[in-house]
Amino acid sequence: MFHSAKSQLKLGRLIPNSDNSRRKPHVEDSIWLRVLVQALVSVGIIATDVAAQTQMSLWAIPLSIIGAIWSWYRRRQKNITIKFFLAMAMIAAMAAFFKNLIGNLNDTRLVLAELLVQLQVLHSFDLPRRKDLGYSMTIGLILLGVAGTVSQTMAFAPLLLVFLAIALPTLILDYRSRLGLAISPPDTASKRSPNLLSTDLSWRRMGAFLLVILLLGLTIFALMPRLPGYQLRSFPVSSPVEQQGEFDAEEIVNPGYVKDGKPNQKGNGKGKGSGGDGETDGLDKTFYYGFNSKIDQSLGGELEPKTVLRVRSQSPGFWRVLAFDRYTGKGWEISRNDKAEKLNRSNWSFRFLLPIRTRVGKTKEVIQSYTAVSELPNVVPALTYPKEVYFPTRQIGVDAEGSIRSPVGLLEGLTYTVVSQVPYRDRDLLNQAGTDYPPNIRQHYLDIPEAIAPQVKELTESVLAEYQQKQVGKSQKELTSSHETALYLAQYLKQHYQIPRNPLGLPVIKDNEDLVESFLFRCQKVGADSSCQPGGYPDQFSTVLTMMLRSVGIPARLVVGFAPGQFNPFTGMYEVRNVDAYAMTEVYFPDYGWFAFDPIPGHDLMPPGVEADYTFSALQTFWNWVAGWLPSPIAGFLNGLFDLIGGIVGGAIAWFLRLFSQGWLGWSIATIVAIACSFALWLLAQQWLIWRYQRWLKSLPPMERLYQQMLKTMSLEGYIKHPATTPLEYATTLRQYYPPTTTKIVEEISEAYVAWRYGQKEADVGYLRRLLPQLLTTLKSKKVVMPQATANAISK
Repeated sequence: MFHSAKSQLKLGRLIPNSDNSRRKPHVEDSIWLRVLVQALVSVGIIATDVAAQTQMSLWAIPLSIIGAIWSWYRRRQKNITIKFFLAMAMIAAMAAFFKNLIGNLNDTRLVLAELLVQLQVLHSFDLPRRKDLGYSMTIGLILLGVAGTVSQTMAFAPLLLVFLAIALPTLILDYRSRLGLAISPPDTASKRSPNLLSTDLSWRRMGAFLLVILLLGLTIFALMPRLPGYQLRSFPVSSPVEQQGEFDAEEIVNPGYVKDGKPNQKGNGKGKGSGGDGETDGLDKTFYYGFNSKIDQSLGGELEPKTVLRVRSQSPGFWRVLAFDRYTGKGWEISRNDKAEKLNRSNWSFRFLLPIRTRVGKTKEVIQSYTAVSELPNVVPALTYPKEVYFPTRQIGVDAEGSIRSPVGLLEGLTYTVVSQVPYRDRDLLNQAGTDYPPNIRQHYLDIPEAIAPQVKELTESVLAEYQQKQVGKSQKELTSSHETALYLAQYLKQHYQIPRNPLGLPVIKDNEDLVESFLFRCQKVGADSSCQPGGYPDQFSTVLTMMLRSVGIPARLVVGFAPGQFNPFTGMYEVRNVDAYAMTEVYFPDYGWFAFDPIPGHDLMPPGVEADYTFSALQTFWNWVAGWLPSPIAGFLNGLFDLIGGIVGGAIAWFLRLFSQGWLGWSIATIVAIACSFALWLLAQQWLIWRYQRWLKSLPPMERLYQQMLKTMSLEGYIKHPATTPLEYATTLRQYYPPTTTKIVEEISEAYVAWRYGQKEADVGYLRRLLPQLLTTLKSKKVVMPQATANAISK
């Protein structure tokens, strides 16, 4: 008995109720497993640093390596003193975690990551067992996940690939350790380098596995639906930003507007690009001119493209910045800029509650998180109708047009979150909105300069009168609603005016000349034979549409902001550039609020809204890239087909998810639907397997096909032939369990197969094929219950 217990100890097995087993737990001796686990953790720490732009790896990785080395040499010791100090240090790390948590309640990801890094460094000094290494692997995986949620660029992708490449051999070694297949240390008597992997899994095969995993992962990533209900409801906000001096909510500071070498300090229209005093010579090349309380649209110039924002949103849209109500003849200004009010937040939250504007109609809550990539003015982009803003300053401002202002400029790296209640654009409801406008709407959004009002009104009415005469779109419907009128006028400007190929060649608008008048009637003044091209700069189209709508009694204003930008399917963020900034027209509809129209050629009539389905946005982005290489007819046909399929699938998924919000009845229906769909998929899978098997059989020679059918018949009865067993051995083994009528058929088919396969003798396939039904009949009528051990022996 003593010898048996001693042998068990040598094998590393634990003996119940043994004091020695408790004092000397089984330790992990694999150096390679320890090295790879440390590499995994290091990659996770570096990934967090790269994604969050921190510097934890500078101290965490060296200390964790030192701890891992120390833990290796002390793996068989009790280390009571060290464990005591480690416990005290972990308590201190936990206290620091709760302190940091209080200051970052809106976004706790980096606080958690910092705690995990600290715990990993301490934990690295106590890694004697395999499960201790497993804890480190889990920490590395969590850190990689945190980095994935924080990352805003593709810099995270190479680290993800490195993590996967290290994770494969790590999991293999961990599994071998669980089975007790320890790897020999490098200082064995053989003096050969240790075999890192098992003999049946070479580095080449592991590389193939990595490639397959990547391809499967990318495929699943592309096909995976992007549903808002599955997105994290988190509110990332930068660390608190201190305000300098008293916050003036009227102030708009645009770093791009300078005069005499000094930056513009006040949003009063003075400075470069604003056109306030006529001493400007063009637009700034990096900052959009429209982000000010007064703008001049008569100036020419082009921006040098650069990324300014990264946006993570549940739905794309027009990132609205400012709105203007007063037309100045050459541009716009905010007439009630002095009415901007300041909002304060509480000491324990970054949340600002904005005034709620009551509207009729269906709305959707959309959460957006913005990160400034380069310096921007102190105006805050957001989707229309924001109701909550999570911002790192103590105060923010809101003007009469619903635009948000910050006490500080949006510096590089500043992050904030907005929750908007975006209305659905229901065309039928908007057509029924009527024209009963409130007094404040009539006062501020119907004004048009008297000098141009008669001409603009006459032109607008003639355009609308031509609608019925030309039967646009072969429609007999009259323009009786403001919504249809705005749509038609926007389309009219797109079709009859253009943006010149060389905008710098446009004639300069004189001091006594009106921008809208020049845009609409310039070519009429110079004569029909002139080479004059009607049109102007992109933003001028929106100004003209706004004036045309006002001339026929429809309230409208100019709004500036950013287009959604380029969606990156790998980061899940919209990358917005300064050249994405432009102006649109917003039209007021009683009870429903403001809705935007885009008359700029090359743009959609309406900006992206919550009505569109973005369930398969990543797949759509990939298809757009592929379609760019296909001929237009083929791409158009496939686009129509995919839109039809996507609409059906997306609608079915949305209907299924809505069931869960309909109480117990909805849950019951959803469960029944899920079970039915699962059963249908199982039936389809079985039919596919049968079809594949039948197709494989047809590809075989007749004798081979007959033999495989016989083996399939026997396998269905539980008697599977092992690949190492010869056909005759298999038939002979069955003699003692089946009557001669059954075994004779098996032997006859097996002998004919062997003779055909190895002796090149032709077999009477027709005769043998008639034996298969007889074999099935004998198996059903005279079935013998074979012991499980014997069945296993046959299969082996």
